[in-house]
Amino acid sequence: MQSYIKSLTSFILLLLAIALSILIVYSSVFTDLNDLVTTYNKNVKLNSISNFNSFLSEEKLSSKFASNSYIFSPIDYKLNLINYQNQITLKNSKRLQKKEDTSYNINNYLNINNNETTLLSALNQSNIIPATNYLRENATILMLVRNWELPSALASIRTLEDRFNKNYNYPWTFLNDEPFTQEFIDATSLATSGETQYGIIPQVDWNIPHWINLTKFEQNINDSIHNNIIYGFSKSYRNMCKFNSGYFMRQELLQNYEWYFRVEPDVNYFCNFNYDPFKLMKNLNKKYGFIVSIYDYQNTIPTLWDTTMEFFTTGNNSNYLAKDNSYKFLTDNSLIGTSVTVQTNSTSDYNLCHFWSNFEIANLNFFRSKPYQEFFNYLNQKGGFYYERWGDAPVHSIAVGLLLNKSEIHHFDDIGYYHPPFNSCPSSNILRLVKNCQCNVNDENNIDTKPHSCLSKWWKFGGGKYFMQYDSNQ
Repeated sequence: MQSYIKSLTSFILLLLAIALSILIVYSSVFTDLNDLVTTYNKNVKLNSISNFNSFLSEEKLSSKFASNSYIFSPIDYKLNLINYQNQITLKNSKRLQKKEDTSYNINNYLNINNNETTLLSALNQSNIIPATNYLRENATILMLVRNWELPSALASIRTLEDRFNKNYNYPWTFLNDEPFTQEFIDATSLATSGETQYGIIPQVDWNIPHWINLTKFEQNINDSIHNNIIYGFSKSYRNMCKFNSGYFMRQELLQNYEWYFRVEPDVNYFCNFNYDPFKLMKNLNKKYGFIVSIYDYQNTIPTLWDTTMEFFTTGNNSNYLAKDNSYKFLTDNSLIGTSVTVQTNSTSDYNLCHFWSNFEIANLNFFRSKPYQEFFNYLNQKGGFYYERWGDAPVHSIAVGLLLNKSEIHHFDDIGYYHPPFNSCPSSNILRLVKNCQCNVNDENNIDTKPHSCLSKWWKFGGGKYFMQYDSNQ
């Protein structure tokens, strides 16, 4: 009996020794982290990654934490802490923060050095839930959709709600050139977190304008079919391109909104947004946001650029050109880096680069503005939507590129997006992990750095590419 009691006592003492050792190790880690935060807050303004790395070097703290595989980056003036080895969270959070700081506050990262905004916004809290009194922007999520596209529409709604809108409850606006069925209304209204509204597009906004020569139009349809021009066979596709170019912003249901987020059926968003893109656009004084930029088909827009130049050389229309516009982005044909430049066969100075307009977050007042409306009306009167096959993407892109300053255009390189047939997956490994991105940067359909992508031109002549220079974990 005494032998049994001694064995039990020895076992209990061993367990206590192990528990004490674990407690000492974790206590040391948290003490070091708290000392780090306290020291840094006292001595260094937490406003850039370079400052933070410099601080670590000066304090000789890098080696202290190297064995734990911690990665540090300045987010919202706090310490962002991620353990990649064990994927464990410390203090039930991926960052050291007070409970009262968990409500959404975009101004925290907007105050950080502006050229790091994309990285920092992407590395924001991994599951942000706005405070109950959160003030949404005057914005709507917009989808142009047909009744038969309901399954694809629901798929798009589900992914955007999961990745973004379930936390913000922005309203959805659905437009159709025919009345929506009750099935469509019931299914979509139940799938969304925000209110829904359904509009029928007036025939005058959708159908072929009365000044179009129908004989000439039919001839273009036949020629397009013969020449295998993409969507060249479709009359309704031309109506859609004209509508999206100049009439969507005129719809009654949109008149009280300032911002819109364009969503199409059968798309997917790969990453958690972790912030309100409408609020980001407003606070950064942006007017147009995109994800993908690619080359267009020359045979769909053979005279679009020449017609554009006609407009800007008519009367005083040149006064509409923004001082710091993106003309170089739209016209440069030089080789960038070691990339292979595609042969666009452009017949004008336009290099055919455009923002893929199936994803747009933009200010409706820009499209309602006098310069844009006069530009669209000029194009519309020329008939290129029907005598050729002008798309809304190049029309939007040329207008945005010439009427806005480069600083007013935002590249959402931290979201991750799919629209058949291309993906856009964030290239930063850290970003993909923190934002829970479900995409493969090496996928053959990942368009961003392929030869037929125009992003390299945007990085050079437009807004630049920021977060890649900070990430060594590719």
